[in-house]
Amino acid sequence: MGTYMASDLEDGSRAEARTMTRPLSALVFGLLLSCFFAVAASAQENKQSPRSNASPLTVRSNLVLVPALVKDRGGETVFSLTADDFTLTDNGIPQPLQLESDTDSLPLALVVIVETGGEGAARLNDYRDLGPILHALIGDVQHRVAVVAFDSAPRLVEDFTPNTMAAANTISSLHKGDQGAAILDALSFGIDLLRKQPPEYRHVVLLFGETEDRGSRTGLDEAVRAVDDTNTAIYSFAFSTTKAAVKHEGSKLPRPGGTPYTDTPYGPGGCMSRAPDADPDAQGKRSVQALDCASDLLPPIRLVRMAFLAARDGFQRNIPESVAKLTGGEYFSFKNGKTLTQEMLVVSNDIPNYYVLSFRPQSPLMGFHSLDLRLKSQPKLLVWARKAYWVDDVTSGK
Repeated sequence: MGTYMASDLEDGSRAEARTMTRPLSALVFGLLLSCFFAVAASAQENKQSPRSNASPLTVRSNLVLVPALVKDRGGETVFSLTADDFTLTDNGIPQPLQLESDTDSLPLALVVIVETGGEGAARLNDYRDLGPILHALIGDVQHRVAVVAFDSAPRLVEDFTPNTMAAANTISSLHKGDQGAAILDALSFGIDLLRKQPPEYRHVVLLFGETEDRGSRTGLDEAVRAVDDTNTAIYSFAFSTTKAAVKHEGSKLPRPGGTPYTDTPYGPGGCMSRAPDADPDAQGKRSVQALDCASDLLPPIRLVRMAFLAARDGFQRNIPESVAKLTGGEYFSFKNGKTLTQEMLVVSNDIPNYYVLSFRPQSPLMGFHSLDLRLKSQPKLLVWARKAYWVDDVTSGK
């Protein structure tokens, strides 16, 4: 099931017990002031540091969409729910929900991302006859389909077209690439293509590839952001990477410039110590140290850190599965062309049957937001839903 539970998030978090040497009230006041300046400093640093060309999800419309799929234990889709049947928290804070209507009739922008390098080179025959299943998956709505192939780097091999068979023929004629499998780069590339599509289009990615990344330049932090800062559902169809292929690769996933979120504990001097190794997360930045300390006292910030760690660490284990969970899509492990077709039929039945819930966060904080959607009183039902979104500085005029 796609939901990250609290126990999962705790695995990537720091130990919560810290020794605080200053009076609690003074420390809280100081940390809140530090957080204020930390946000400002972080925003300034982000403006000055190199970033991808991807446009972030800015919540200027003050509306966040949360697509959700509900099934019973037998795998049957449940259609009879209303907004009142769900509860949603944003960074641990309950939000009032609305149910958007007639979303299944909206136009669809679909990017099909296919691995042609690495282990994927031996799987190209599995994609030879996807035309009919793509038609079934898209349905009878206005649509456009693009095809991205990747090995050590992604490339656009079919630009957006309303001709589904043309896209299917492009997929069937893909050629073997090199030994790379830059999954994170390909995802960022495909999502960036979707950002340029009209806003009224639903955004969907079909990802075909192995489970482990080899050769991406996109860092883990940047990848989490790319997946979460757009309303895109990702459906992943993966085959396991061989042990020989992944040897020594897991530790090589890039983290350009370091990351403000790691699971290394604070040094003995405490989270605000000026010792060089006091807070490994901070990379020497006092603004990050202030946020780290605040997370020890302010539960919403600690929740965000745990959710971010769980998302990022999931990318190190199984990227296709993790991105599907984060976006509310679905993950399938396939063996051959026959099982792939069966699993794509499942997705073709699921895509039109999502509940699209929405809420309007008040003064949303910048950065990563953890979403938790649940059913109020039907424990036997399973829910797949979006797990996060990202907010940039809405005052910057981007």
